[in-house]
Amino acid sequence: MFKKVLALIALAGTSYANAQDSTSTPLSISGSVDAYYKYDFSKVPNIPTSFATDQNSVSLGMIDIALKKSTGKASFVGEVSFGPRGQYQSIPNGDNVDDNSFHIQNLYATYAFTDKFSMTAGYMGTFVGYEVISPVGNVNYSTSYLFTNGPFQNAGIKANYAISSKVGLMAGLFNNKWNVYQADANQGVNTFGAQLSVTPIEGWTAYFNLLTGYSSGTILDLTTAYQITDKFKLGLNVADWSAGEGADDTGYTGVALYPSVALTSSIGLGLRGEYFKTKKNGGVGFGPAADESVTALTVSGNLKAGGLTFIPEIRFDNASVNSFYKKPESLTLGTADTKSASQFSLAVVYAF
Repeated sequence: MFKKVLALIALAGTSYANAQDSTSTPLSISGSVDAYYKYDFSKVPNIPTSFATDQNSVSLGMIDIALKKSTGKASFVGEVSFGPRGQYQSIPNGDNVDDNSFHIQNLYATYAFTDKFSMTAGYMGTFVGYEVISPVGNVNYSTSYLFTNGPFQNAGIKANYAISSKVGLMAGLFNNKWNVYQADANQGVNTFGAQLSVTPIEGWTAYFNLLTGYSSGTILDLTTAYQITDKFKLGLNVADWSAGEGADDTGYTGVALYPSVALTSSIGLGLRGEYFKTKKNGGVGFGPAADESVTALTVSGNLKAGGLTFIPEIRFDNASVNSFYKKPESLTLGTADTKSASQFSLAVVYAF
């Protein structure tokens, strides 16, 4: 009798496992590799935004590998990258001395309690902003001042609720600082984040984002994109960040517009126009001095062949005061002597 009970238990366990497997998706592996050549016409690396920083050099971006899988109501995402763009330029251990050998871009798990409600915990690419670290997700290869000075990742736990097919809400608690795997032990999980997503009409989605905490400060962000026609898309990012820990009028405000057009199925053209201003008491790591601004115009081509994309790009930045260098001698002296900078780059990106 006891053997029969064991056999029934084993059979039930096998049936349950098979049922679980039947709702399981295969392990998905995706990613990208990229490299670039950049030339600043002043012969110095002038523009202080993320990535594409090397002057007159064929240089590496990164190799990025993402793993995804779901079983029943549970799923996970793990993404790791190697190379400058995915390592120290993406912040963790980012001191240019300890050039860490890899960087975890995403590492989180999700459980869907219902079709409308789920929770996610781990280290996640930020929900704030229009641009992302992986070049596959951007039309432009260089990045905006808003991207460089905003959060890249947030570690914490969040809840997602689909109010309707057109409205969604996310709220979560995150570590006290952006872009780090571990919280300060004295502050812990003290940053609040929320997102309201709205799809007013087909092809148009808007995200209203808030991230606020004692250490990280408060960022208010609007990110929206509208696929106006099959060929023309218009994106917009508006953000305001006020530094934390009682800082008064410290941080930045900015706006970036992203029109793009698909000329053919394999040729696209994208433009980014950005205005970025540092608040009167400064506090910006990359960009103009306190109470100054910069306007940047970037034009990028996207030439596609299978998984391969060539991105020729030209960029013009113009600041309200001398913020750039005319020649290598100016950089050596540390004396900014021009308001403008311009550069050309050619990037190759392969997505798999």
